[in-house]
Amino acid sequence: MVLQGSRKVAKVALEMALTEDREQEKEFKARFAKEGIKTAAVDYGGDFLTSFNKIIERAVVAAKREGVIREIHAEEGAVAGALREAMSQIMQKALGLNIGGKIGIARQADHISVAVFFGVGLLHLDEVAVGLGHRAVVS
Repeated sequence: MVLQGSRKVAKVALEMALTEDREQEKEFKARFAKEGIKTAAVDYGGDFLTSFNKIIERAVVAAKREGVIREIHAEEGAVAGALREAMSQIMQKALGLNIGGKIGIARQADHISVAVFFGVGLLHLDEVAVGLGHRAVVS
């Protein structure tokens, strides 16, 4: 089965969030570009609650830098909204703890998905959390 639209973009965002390093990010980015999908990924670590705004800011900046979105209010808002949705899915596990991992962003036409893949916890006592959000914007 060939995935299309929002499901395909969501899968790609998850794959970007799961990349191991910058080299793999570049490899995946090139592969997805051939399919007409723009991508970005950004690492993040810190206290969940106090850094929520910083996480959103970094994702929007990365999406603009990598050409996933334009510097248009609706497109910036789509990334911020999708990330907020993804973060709300891991909130119950992460409140009061540290998080560390990666944010993956993907866009094809009017579909934008943002995925987060984080370790959550203290010291080496980590739990794993995954969240995913989607928004649609006019291309």
